[in-house]
Amino acid sequence: MTNLPSIIQGGMGVGVSNWQLASAVARRGQLGVVSGTAISHVVANRLFEGDPAGHIRAALAEFPFQDTARRMLSRWFREGGPKTGEQLPSHPIYSIAPPRFLDQITAMSNFVEVHLARRGHSGQVGLNLLEKIQLPTLASLYGAMLAGVDWVLMGAGIPTQVAGILDRLSRHEAVSYRLDVKGEPAGPRSEATTISFDPERIFPGIAARMGPLKRPRFVPIVSSVVLASALIKRSEGEIDGFIVELPVAGGHNAPPRGKMTLTNAGEPIYGPKDEVALDGMAALGKPFWLAGGYGRMGALAAAQASGAAGIQVGTAFALCHESGVREELRMKLLERVARGEADMKTSPVASPTGFPFKVAQMEGTMSEAGVYDARPRLCDVGMLRTLVRNDDGTVVYRCPAEPVEDYVAKGGRAEDTEGRRCLCNNLLSTAGVVKVQKGGYAEAPIVTIGDDFPLIGQFQSGEQLSYSAGDVLRVLLA
Repeated sequence: MTNLPSIIQGGMGVGVSNWQLASAVARRGQLGVVSGTAISHVVANRLFEGDPAGHIRAALAEFPFQDTARRMLSRWFREGGPKTGEQLPSHPIYSIAPPRFLDQITAMSNFVEVHLARRGHSGQVGLNLLEKIQLPTLASLYGAMLAGVDWVLMGAGIPTQVAGILDRLSRHEAVSYRLDVKGEPAGPRSEATTISFDPERIFPGIAARMGPLKRPRFVPIVSSVVLASALIKRSEGEIDGFIVELPVAGGHNAPPRGKMTLTNAGEPIYGPKDEVALDGMAALGKPFWLAGGYGRMGALAAAQASGAAGIQVGTAFALCHESGVREELRMKLLERVARGEADMKTSPVASPTGFPFKVAQMEGTMSEAGVYDARPRLCDVGMLRTLVRNDDGTVVYRCPAEPVEDYVAKGGRAEDTEGRRCLCNNLLSTAGVVKVQKGGYAEAPIVTIGDDFPLIGQFQSGEQLSYSAGDVLRVLLA
């Protein structure tokens, strides 16, 4: 395989890996990645804030269906920003049978982010999605492909279906996605609960208007050779490589293999079973990139010497000035690094997904028990809900971060709700989408960061705390 990047910028959601960051990396010859997670919420908020530089409107003007673009503008765009006291208009929530408008705005938002990231240069741009968030996947992939996305990266699960779906979407064919549903009876695949997406129904005449689309390369994110090997065997289409992510990476981590045990501080303990045999990865015959702990000078050369095509780096890019982290949060985090107070913990319970989730410890964020206790429990974004089939055959949507009584009424256990953070709203807040709930409560942020957090100082110069994506690449490539 040719034209492989040596550095992949991590796909950090929600809104952290934005188009500005991806563009800055891609312009310098490496793979810039945008996050598709909850991107329609992010784009809607940018429009609501007035889209001061006009970037979102310019991208929507390039979308092949202007009627749908105008409908999105009509709902969320506010010239000059919202009026005093005006709240962001509501956003529909995904279900197995989503309204057509929701698929449209999901596709358009992914189009906007990829289009802006690719604008004005010939570099490569990727889209990052989570297998754990399945309902928006089909619309997200299609919208990104309409914008010419070059790569698709996917972690937090075992994405066996995506490669084949990319093949069919490149021909504008109708596709479906088998969903993970708790309590689903065993049976042939045809009986599985699915969500469908038909490009011709969502955007009538799209195939004739656009012609065949480029099929992006597909790279799953894995934590072991066993998983990578299984994906090669079970994938319904061609896999073009792997990102091998170690548990020191930020965001969601794979659980430790075997029974989970915790340190005295309550963090999962990883051991020899969680190490990845790189010779085994090389034997699979696919290019691979190493992620987690590689954001430092010399790490790229070491990775390539072990057989990797390169590295993926997230934390260093998350705190550069092009990222989507709110400016005041980003500067507070950089100040903590400068004072030698960079601290993060891997929580086994923070994420509703059940995956360990790494959280930066910082005042005023959901890392503090008091901030967590002050939040009224509610679920109004719904990205991380689990589908559960009841005994009567109906499917309910359940999240351990929702009100405890609601979760229990849907068959969940009250003890599973303890410590769960609403990552949907908390991560949106981190990216500047601060939703004010009824009663005046403003959603607090949560910052996920990797173990490279204390090493950020290597990208700074002199007394200057802030740094750029170019500074990161200069150090990593040195």
